[in-house]
Amino acid sequence: MIFSRKALGMEICQDGARLVLVGGKPHAPRLDAYYSASFPPDTLRFSLREQNVINPAHFVSKIREAYLKLLTSTSRISVSLPDTIGRVFVLDLETRFKTSAEGADMVRWKLKKSFPFDINEMHLDYQVLQERDSGEVSTLVSLISRQVVNQYEGLLAEAGLEPNRIDFTSFNLCRLFSGRLDLAENAALIAWHEDVLSILIYHNGVLEFYRSKELSTASNGANRIFREIDSSLLVYNDKQPGYSMKEVFCIVPHNEAEAFRSIAAEATGLEPVMLDAGRVVSLKEGFSADSNTLHTLAAALGAAVRNL
Repeated sequence: MIFSRKALGMEICQDGARLVLVGGKPHAPRLDAYYSASFPPDTLRFSLREQNVINPAHFVSKIREAYLKLLTSTSRISVSLPDTIGRVFVLDLETRFKTSAEGADMVRWKLKKSFPFDINEMHLDYQVLQERDSGEVSTLVSLISRQVVNQYEGLLAEAGLEPNRIDFTSFNLCRLFSGRLDLAENAALIAWHEDVLSILIYHNGVLEFYRSKELSTASNGANRIFREIDSSLLVYNDKQPGYSMKEVFCIVPHNEAEAFRSIAAEATGLEPVMLDAGRVVSLKEGFSADSNTLHTLAAALGAAVRNL
């Protein structure tokens, strides 16, 4: 096809950025090109409230270089940012609402007393997960500082890009594997990516629990991961007694898959299904990328899928 659709995706990490050019379809993406840019030391400092890029010139230069390496005229890009620079909640609202603005006001009011920052300084997005017979509404709420996201948008524009969608990394990982995850009902997804452990639990196909935490695993790493998974399951089971998990999915680097599989199996009592980006992403003819590379690019690939 001469005019086949192409999409750009990017993940921003502490040490650099990963950019991908993707073709194909949302549930069958094809990797056409990629480039990983390394940032000089002290380019980024991830923070909830303060601007993250402390050396804008280096950041823009490296992003522009990576973009030009992809040899594409496409400039619109979807971006993954670390979960740790924002906040995500599964939040229950007592009553239904008629408009999205009314729903946002209800979310702000409910979070106002419990959230440590001025809620009006945060960019808020939410999605309705479920409307219950009782009238309650379950929502997935994402918060990120306006000055943080505005800085990223401005610097990416300086690099020649048009960021049209920005999301957290864990959700773009889910998006890449949505073809398999959408078939699950009572299941958990456990992702280990860039030293961040994310745990999502689904009940009847609806997300009911979310937790994401940065872990330093330099010492006693396996035990720390096990404790985080175990404590998350205990918290959720206290909320939903009698819940019976049927499946466990894991997204981890290929070279750590076996060790992580053992940890997840011990913590959950189930044999995990190891999700592999190589099974959902095809490669452009004549192009090569191994399993570890595809895992490294998974969040950028999931972001790109949003623009296909």
